[in-house]
Amino acid sequence: MADELVFYTHPMSRGRIARWMLEELGQPYRTEILDYGTSMKAPDYLAINPMGKVPAIRHGDTIVTECAAICAYLADAFPQAGLAPPPGDRQRGPYYRWLFFTAGPIEAAATNKALGVAIPEDRRRMVGYGSPADAQNALETAVSGRDYITGDRFSAADVYVGAQIGWGLRFGTLEKRPAFERYCERLSRRPAAMRANEIDDALMAK
Repeated sequence: MADELVFYTHPMSRGRIARWMLEELGQPYRTEILDYGTSMKAPDYLAINPMGKVPAIRHGDTIVTECAAICAYLADAFPQAGLAPPPGDRQRGPYYRWLFFTAGPIEAAATNKALGVAIPEDRRRMVGYGSPADAQNALETAVSGRDYITGDRFSAADVYVGAQIGWGLRFGTLEKRPAFERYCERLSRRPAAMRANEIDDALMAK
């Protein structure tokens, strides 16, 4: 089928974020499970993602990699799911802002913390996140005083931001702030999030 939706992933990867997004869409998709070091680095998959990493999606002839890009693409490709503010809507700005802030500064800050990389105070202007505290303070404003990133309506930005916050709380790359915990608890009750976890947990058990 020209518009077939194919999902390339591994259950112990960032592919869990894309899986959640796919389950929120409610659209049929086919999953290709790849293994680290073997099928992820095979020529067929490197033609899809030269980085040899997952996740990736193929929608007809369109290939998208990187979780934030996958979430944004799918929300626009399937507008009937209502997972993105429409163009011109005043919430389109916050939607993009926090989706890509989390993919940029928050992801970088979390990775550096996990690797034990500390940025000297006099070099903070060189990194996008400044300091871990600055990045987390900014992220906290996005999830405080509202149910979702764009206010009272769930969107693809919540999939990505919520997954990253949940990962950070679980593995200690984010502080356990009440605003983060309340936000993640709210999102964890979504049926699509629970389905996605059940699917990947079952794959891990095999």
